[in-house]
Amino acid sequence: MELIFSLLQQLSVYLVIAYLLSKTPLFMPLTMLSGRLSQRLACYVVFSLFCILGTYFGLAIENAIANTRAIGAVMGGLLGGPIVGFAVGLTGGLHRYSMGGFTDVACAISTTAEGLLGGFVHLYFMRRGSVEKIFNPLLVFAVLLVAEVMQMSIILLVAQPYQQALDLVKTIALPMIIANSLGAALFMSIIQDRKAIYEKYSTSFSSKALTIAERTVGILNSGFNQQNTQKIAKIIYQETGVGAVSITDREKILAFIGIADDHHLPDTPISSEHTKQAIKNGEIIFADGYEVTYQCSIKSDCRLGAALIIPLLDSENQVLGTIKLYEPKQKLFSSLNRSLGEGLAKLLSNQILSSRYLEQQTLLTQAELRLLQAQVNPHFLFNALNTISAVIRRDPDKARQLIQHLSQFFRRNLKHNIETVTLKEELNHIHAYLEIELARFSDRLKVNINIDEQLLTQLVPTFTLQPLVENAIKHGTSTLLENGVIDVTGYLENGLVILKVIDNAGTYCLSEKELQAGLGLQIVDKRLKNSFGEQYGLTMLCQSGISTRAEIKFPFNGEKIRC
Repeated sequence: MELIFSLLQQLSVYLVIAYLLSKTPLFMPLTMLSGRLSQRLACYVVFSLFCILGTYFGLAIENAIANTRAIGAVMGGLLGGPIVGFAVGLTGGLHRYSMGGFTDVACAISTTAEGLLGGFVHLYFMRRGSVEKIFNPLLVFAVLLVAEVMQMSIILLVAQPYQQALDLVKTIALPMIIANSLGAALFMSIIQDRKAIYEKYSTSFSSKALTIAERTVGILNSGFNQQNTQKIAKIIYQETGVGAVSITDREKILAFIGIADDHHLPDTPISSEHTKQAIKNGEIIFADGYEVTYQCSIKSDCRLGAALIIPLLDSENQVLGTIKLYEPKQKLFSSLNRSLGEGLAKLLSNQILSSRYLEQQTLLTQAELRLLQAQVNPHFLFNALNTISAVIRRDPDKARQLIQHLSQFFRRNLKHNIETVTLKEELNHIHAYLEIELARFSDRLKVNINIDEQLLTQLVPTFTLQPLVENAIKHGTSTLLENGVIDVTGYLENGLVILKVIDNAGTYCLSEKELQAGLGLQIVDKRLKNSFGEQYGLTMLCQSGISTRAEIKFPFNGEKIRC
C-alpha cells in the first residue's frame, strides 16, 4: 500500500507537469491526429521526455525501479502511431538501460513493446475511422493495464535471476498497474479537455468569420466608400463584441462604430501614428497598451486603451487602407479577436478587389458596346444618306419613311446604358436597319425572318443579331451579281435557343482565328459567353460560294444575364 501511495505521489508531479505543458503551444499538436511530421515530432519529444522523467522520478526497489515510464511510451504510440510509439519506447528503454540493474534489459524491451502497443491501438482505430475513441480515458486506462501486465511478463521472462524477478513483480505489479493506468487516463483527460477548448475556439472563430462573411458579401460591390464601410464596420462590431471598429483608406477615416465615436468621426484625416505606420510599412500593429503603448491621438481622456491595426492590401500588396479593432481600457484583447481581425482584413481586401474587378468589367462591357455601336454607325450612315438622296427625288414619301427608320435606328443606338433587350426589341432594331438596306439594294436583296413567338420575350445582349445581319449583307450578299437571300431564324431545341443568320453568298468563311480577329463578331461572341457561359456563343460555318451561317446558342430563360 505504501508503494501505491508513493507512486501516486510521483504521478501527481507527473500530471502537474503535463497540465503546465498543456498551456504551451507545444501541447497543441498532441490534440490533433494529423499525421504530419510536425505533429509526430511533437509527440516524440513530449512523450520521450515523460518517459525519461518517469524513470528519474521512480522509486528504487531491490536493484530495480518502480516508475511511471510506461505512460509516456503508450501515450506516444496512441497519439503518434506505431513509428512514433516505437521511437518513444526505444528512447525511454535505452535511457532505462543506461541506468543499469538486473531488470535493465527487460525494462528496455518492455518499454519499446509498450510504445508499439500504443501505436498499434492507434492504427486500429484510425483504420476504422474511430479517431475520437483514441482520446477516451477509459480506453487509455485499459491499454495501460495491458501494457503493465505485458511489462511484468517480460521481466519474468528476461530478468535474471528468476526468483529475484518474481519477488520484484510480486512487489511492484499491482501498484504500477493501478498508478500507471490511472495516471495515463488522467493525462489523456487533460489532453481531451485541451482538445475540447481548441475545438470550441475554432468553432467560435469559424462561426463568427462565416457570419461576418455572409452578412458583408456584396456590400463593397458598389465601391470602397464611406457609406459601404459604415455598414461593414457595424456588422463587424456586432459580431466580434470588441469596443470599437474603424475602417480607413490611406488618408481618412471612412467608418467608426463603438466606444469613442463622439470624436473619432468619419471623413476626418487619419491622426494616429500607429495607423500611419501600418499604412506606410504594410504591417500589422498591435498596440496593447502594455508592451506597445496606446494613447488616443484626438482626445486625452478617450476610453479606448488598445488597438489592433491591420492593413488592407491589394493583389500587389499595396496598402488600400486599414481595419482597426479597439478595446477599452482595463480590457485585454482576446486571441480570438486578434486572429479574427487578421482574417477580416483578408476578407475585406478580397471584397475590395472583387468590387474593383466588377467595376472594370462593367466599364469594359460599356466600352465594347460603344465600340460596336461606333463600328456600325459611320459606314451605315454614309450608305443610308446616299440611299435617301437617291430615293428623295423619285419617291418623297418613301424617303420620308426611310428617314423615320434611320431616326429610329440611331435613337436605339444612342441608348448607351441599355445592355440587354428582349429578342422582340432586337428584331425591331433589325427591321429599322433592313428597311434602309432593302431600299438600297432594291430587288437584289430578300430577307426572311422566322422567329418562334415564344422566344420574343427572351433577353439577349444588345446588338446580338444586328451585327450578324450587317455582316451577311456587307460581306455576303452585296458581293453577288444575282439576288441575295438572308434567312433569320430562331427556335427552341432541347432547352436551348438557336438563332441563325444565313446568307446565300458564302463569301466570308472565317476560321476560328479569323473570328477572334474580327472585332464586331468577336464582341458579339464574347458578350454571349459572358452572359450565358463559356460553352455558349457564336459559331460561324461556311460553304464557299454557297452559304455562310452565323449560329448562336444559349439556354432558354436560363441563367440570369451577366452583361
